[in-house]
Amino acid sequence: MSKVLMKGNEAIGEGAIRAGCRHFFGYPITPQSELPHYLAKRMPEVGGVFLQAESETSSINMVYGAAGAGFRTMTSSSSPGISLMQEGISYLVGAELPCVIVNVMRGGPGLGNIAPAQSDYFQSVKGGGHGDYRLIVLAPASVQEIIDLMGLSFGLADQYRTPVMVVGDGILGQMMEPVELDEEVTLPEIPAKPWAAGGLKGRTAPNIINSLYIVPEACEDLNKKLFAKYETITQRETRWEEYRLEDAEIVLTGFGTAARIAKSVVDKARAEGIKAGLIRPITLWPFPSEVYAKAAEQAGQFLCVEMSMGQMVEDVKLAVNGRKPVGFYGRSGGMVPLAKDVFAEVKKLMAGGAQ
Repeated sequence: MSKVLMKGNEAIGEGAIRAGCRHFFGYPITPQSELPHYLAKRMPEVGGVFLQAESETSSINMVYGAAGAGFRTMTSSSSPGISLMQEGISYLVGAELPCVIVNVMRGGPGLGNIAPAQSDYFQSVKGGGHGDYRLIVLAPASVQEIIDLMGLSFGLADQYRTPVMVVGDGILGQMMEPVELDEEVTLPEIPAKPWAAGGLKGRTAPNIINSLYIVPEACEDLNKKLFAKYETITQRETRWEEYRLEDAEIVLTGFGTAARIAKSVVDKARAEGIKAGLIRPITLWPFPSEVYAKAAEQAGQFLCVEMSMGQMVEDVKLAVNGRKPVGFYGRSGGMVPLAKDVFAEVKKLMAGGAQ
């Protein structure tokens, strides 16, 4: 095991390679351009394929082809580019093709700016494309966790035959932190994919990769199959972090960079005698609703911290189900919440009680 200093975007690429990904198709866009730059060098070194497509639309459809052939494959982009991929993502879901999609979020709407944001939460967890579907959505909060979750994302994609999205923000993509890496890379065992369109291989008929169902009953059957799978994922794959939650009277919550800020506020509040705790979702979908419901049995109130105008806060409110008040503090358009301002909000809420 060795410790190296690595930028978040580069860690995404290294984590993917160590997870057995050998096919990347993407298009550079700030603030994730270091990722394709890194993989343009690393993929040939490991016998993989790197292809800079002419657009994000082309990228996601190349992913469709590689995933349909049974390869571990991924793409990455930032907010406007992910918007262009939505139709292809819906096709991947309908065809039950495993792949990984990375979104290093920036300010919006529209072209916005290149500053960090978290305002693609709805797009990620509610389904930005057409049709009834879900994505497994993972949200790392450190460069080390990026490495760890990239391995998990490819494993979950193959296990459940579904696209997995990994979301971060521009801060996480650009920051550098020490990470521990195995000096000798042991690739994971990639499961057999007998459904893939990789030639007859002894079969009498070829495998067909498709998401077109002309007969309504057949399309409904697909949706029922997908949602049965989503229920299994919800039961087995929900992940979160709890911090100083045992006796918390106010529970802060956030994901990614916002959760790191909130965690520092929890420590500041504890130092001043305020019993604060933190819930950090690691899976944004499936959302860890049960841990919020359990915390609501004891805590007096919640405060959701986001780099947006308020998106995850809606899922927190649904989880708490009206039993306790849920406050919100957010900055948008690339602005980042400051710990001192979040702490001021905590003190204001505590002074007012559960109003």
